[in-house]
Amino acid sequence: MPKASATPFPATLRCPRILLAAVMCVGPWLASAAGPGPSNAMRCGWFDNPTPGNASLTDSQAEWTIGQQGGHQARGEWPHFTDRDWVRTSHGSAGYGCACLKVSTDNGKEQIVQIFSARARPLSACRKDPALKGKEPENPLADSGRTGP
Repeated sequence: MPKASATPFPATLRCPRILLAAVMCVGPWLASAAGPGPSNAMRCGWFDNPTPGNASLTDSQAEWTIGQQGGHQARGEWPHFTDRDWVRTSHGSAGYGCACLKVSTDNGKEQIVQIFSARARPLSACRKDPALKGKEPENPLADSGRTGP
């Protein structure tokens, strides 16, 4: 005659119950360790590329680092701008434009980790957005007459 089990549950049910209990205890901690807010988002704002290797996106919430020369570089393609939608701020390709990026972020560091897609927008889209008022990057060439639109 088989010996009676010491627990009220058959052996086949003990393991799933233990796993469920572990997930319920550890799950909230793992969620909070990822940082506040969503890690994947569509972010629209000013894309600024002032010097080679340095780029950021300023949206209504923060200035997100995309690349830092000699340091962090997000994976993925940057947006491609037409001359009409790019303001040159220096000799070469340095400048800024308006863009929307679908990204993965590290919210605690305000860094974009990966760019899944990027789309340039007309400059007027950012200039007319009330959430971006006063956030357009500075243009040192504005007085020289050698700027973009």
